[in-house]
Amino acid sequence: MTILITLIPLLPLLGFIILGLGYRSIPKHIASIIGPGSILISFILSVIVLLNFRFSPFAFRFFDWISFGNLSISFDFLIDPLSILMMLIITGVGFIIHVYSVGYMSHDEGFNRFFAYMNLFIFFMLILVMAANYAVMFIGWEGVGLCSYLLIGFWFKNQQFNNAAKKAFIMNRIGDLGFLLGMFLIYKTFRSFNYVTIFDLAKTMSPGSGAITAITLLLFVGAVGKSAQIPLYTWLPDAMAGPTPVSALIHAATMVTAGVYMVARSGVLYVLAPETMEIMGITAMATMLLAAAIAVFQNDIKKVLAYSTISQLGYMFVALSVGAFTAAMFHLMTHAFFKALLFLGAGSVIHALEGEQDIRKMGGLKNAMPKTFWTFLIGTLAIAGIPPLSGFFSKDEILANVFSSSQPMWIIAVAVTMLTAFYMFRLIFFTFFGSYRGNGHPQFSNIHESPAMMTIPLMILAFLAFAGGFLNIPELMGGSRVLKEFLAPVFADAVKLNQIPHMPVPERREWFNIALVLFLVLLMAFRAFRKFGDLKPDDGNRISGIGARSIFGKLAENKFYVDELYDAVFVKPVLKVSGALHEFIEVKFIDRIVNGTGTLVVRFSNIIRYLQAGHVGAYMFFMIIGILLILFFNIIL
Repeated sequence: MTILITLIPLLPLLGFIILGLGYRSIPKHIASIIGPGSILISFILSVIVLLNFRFSPFAFRFFDWISFGNLSISFDFLIDPLSILMMLIITGVGFIIHVYSVGYMSHDEGFNRFFAYMNLFIFFMLILVMAANYAVMFIGWEGVGLCSYLLIGFWFKNQQFNNAAKKAFIMNRIGDLGFLLGMFLIYKTFRSFNYVTIFDLAKTMSPGSGAITAITLLLFVGAVGKSAQIPLYTWLPDAMAGPTPVSALIHAATMVTAGVYMVARSGVLYVLAPETMEIMGITAMATMLLAAAIAVFQNDIKKVLAYSTISQLGYMFVALSVGAFTAAMFHLMTHAFFKALLFLGAGSVIHALEGEQDIRKMGGLKNAMPKTFWTFLIGTLAIAGIPPLSGFFSKDEILANVFSSSQPMWIIAVAVTMLTAFYMFRLIFFTFFGSYRGNGHPQFSNIHESPAMMTIPLMILAFLAFAGGFLNIPELMGGSRVLKEFLAPVFADAVKLNQIPHMPVPERREWFNIALVLFLVLLMAFRAFRKFGDLKPDDGNRISGIGARSIFGKLAENKFYVDELYDAVFVKPVLKVSGALHEFIEVKFIDRIVNGTGTLVVRFSNIIRYLQAGHVGAYMFFMIIGILLILFFNIIL
């Protein structure tokens, strides 16, 4: 079993090495086997690990990593229900997206390089979730940030894409600094980075301890950066500059959920820090509400899904903030299915429209692209929370947990659910219904369905988005919570130590809540249909979007000018200060010292070079002078 577990991350690494070293010489058809094939084998091995798992955490030391004084860090893996779930999501969804990428990237000159980066990302993501200590997790944490930078700026000939990649890298570094400081404080407090050791010692500490609060806040800063929460969320919409499969894999299904996984893994620490949980809840509510409001007014098909991702991540952090760790991981799983499906469906549309991403220039694609339409519709129904699709069950579990602990928070979560339904049905009506508004480029008659290499992955993800929720059907509906029982051992201590009170909700009230939310979701879908269901090229006001002429609409369409605010408050002052330092310190001080030293050496060399002019007579003269000087000093001394 140890060998199989070791191979799970090593196979994608091997794929990266082969494709990275031979990206200029390996034929595309070979790369299209190596790239997805390595992920497929890792997925099969992950399934084997699941089938052989006996509900007892399995940890093993891969090798001793750092040993210095009293500090000893080993490269350990931990296999438990939580890591297995993440391994299956990463390799399973990752493989599907890799297959899709074979068709989507088939004409790209960087085909091999793309799959090398994607394989490297899967490797680092697996390291992150399989780690048995925070030090090893940090390797994966930084690695996925690096791969995100490489993949966002994949088309590096476009400077705008390079700027988006730099923005993502820098904003993630801000969060990563918090994570790193949290690690230092963890070691100072517990003298270990190992999960088991830390959590066992933490259980003996009193709730609200200053050290625990500081640690969890710093770790949460890392999660805010990686999972795009306020204030470090603006990098994610710009990250849509990368190829669409990158958006599906990294910025919907896996990397951005790393923060959610880290908080869930550290659940014992967080339940002992109620102040941090409160801050997390406030941050998550503000994030999901702001992102959902912005998504309503976006016209770029990928930007709508990007802000939707930010909002759904906020949903997960709301669940974590009330101690509903299983609910958060359940929604993480279902979100990976339907959001990857939606991004790949958007990619199929963009592929058919020769790169067009503005939904105002789409429309009427339902019959031209039936497979893309039906699968995209399933993803929309799932994220909107329509039963019996997966999003309904995962959202219902979060809402039920939130309602039992904080009804005001529940109201905000329901409002976000309504906005989600509206902007997603707005998206689908703009894209697939009404009349084609593409101004003749490309010709509507030339628009056709994507190849099977792209539509088959859509169908598989559509099935998962439909059926994934059956893993955790609530007892209220006569189901068995398979996922909850599977993850129960991981979160047992956190649930036992949780300080947040949960009021029991009567069954009748729970049914009423479900019916109310479903009614509101359908109402918003109907509202979107009435507003955007039959758009025509001459419907200028309706195409511009609901409320786009209002002050709020203008603010939301321009993303509340948060990027401009950051640019004015942080970017421009830093550039001005650095420019001044360059001009007065670098150029006028440091450069003058360096250049002056070089000039002095050159001038001095020009003088003393005459000592080596090649004249034998001069050499004899200097020799005699030297002998006389030696004799003179010897006589005097």
